[in-house]
Amino acid sequence: MRALRLPGWKSEPEVVEVPEPTPGPGQVVVKIGGAGACHSDLHLMHDFEAGAVPWNPPFTLGHENAGWVHALGAGVNGLEVGQPVAVYGPWGCGTCARCRVGVDPYCENPAGAPVPSGGGGLGLDGGMAEYELVPDARHVVPLPEGLDPVEAAPLTDAGLTPYHAIRRSWHKLPPDSTAVVIGVGGLGHVGVQILKATTAARVIAVDTRADALKLAEEYGADLTLRSGDRTAEEIRKATPGGRGADVVLDFVGADATMALGAAAARTVGDLTIVGIGGGTLPVSFFSVPYELSIQTTYWGSRPELIEVLDLGARGLIRPKITTFGLDDAVDAYRQLQDGSLEGRAVIVP
Repeated sequence: MRALRLPGWKSEPEVVEVPEPTPGPGQVVVKIGGAGACHSDLHLMHDFEAGAVPWNPPFTLGHENAGWVHALGAGVNGLEVGQPVAVYGPWGCGTCARCRVGVDPYCENPAGAPVPSGGGGLGLDGGMAEYELVPDARHVVPLPEGLDPVEAAPLTDAGLTPYHAIRRSWHKLPPDSTAVVIGVGGLGHVGVQILKATTAARVIAVDTRADALKLAEEYGADLTLRSGDRTAEEIRKATPGGRGADVVLDFVGADATMALGAAAARTVGDLTIVGIGGGTLPVSFFSVPYELSIQTTYWGSRPELIEVLDLGARGLIRPKITTFGLDDAVDAYRQLQDGSLEGRAVIVP
């Protein structure tokens, strides 16, 4: 079969021929209907080097995957050949307390995982191929009726990651609250939709790009702001009594966006850093609002993915998607890198 593989660190991916996978006991082969291209893949191609993560190329890219069950290994129950499914992307050990409740991204025994702190498209072969081997059937999630694999693929990360970040702050998002989304890109534009679908908070979207802010408006943002020197002040003016934002979601993660988030946040608020832009935020007693909780998040849980897929099937969250064939996947990544791609790219093998 044909697959888009990363041959080494700091290299461009290549479409090559590889053997079609065969499932062993407890495993599933999924015929890929859609594989999302994620901005984090660009870091794999251009920034990472040996020692950065506990695995190395070569491997097939694609950690946002959905399709149909193609073949079942011995002992697999509850799935049928031809059934539409999504693939839960982070693959933990399966035996630690966190994996047993479906929180594989925070696996406490990564040495026991199929690949330490990774998964399909992250150290092991992913979904930018005709077929993907999933090493444990528990990572295969049936799609709800009405949700196509092409639509489902980006929900497994671009939907799940912001959903997890938002869900953990639901208790701080009652009707009189304000949520700020910094960076309305591949994850941020889905974050706006999730906030509107699952909370009654006012949603303020911030970006440097006019087209991104227009997209945020289309998906329900109550206010859009072009990022600049006075953005934190403008956010505060838009909140009741000028108190600031209850929850700030930073989908960029650069020095400037973290500083903006801290400046715009309310006391006892949340600042959640989702983007991996490499920034830092100096923290001292007087540098951030009192009891502002600052956290990073990584992906989400399997139960949360089921909830995300339900929202997708009901039309409450719909990533803006551009599809590409496997031969055009490298071009999709180039568009992602230069910022000309709006929303998410999905590779259809």
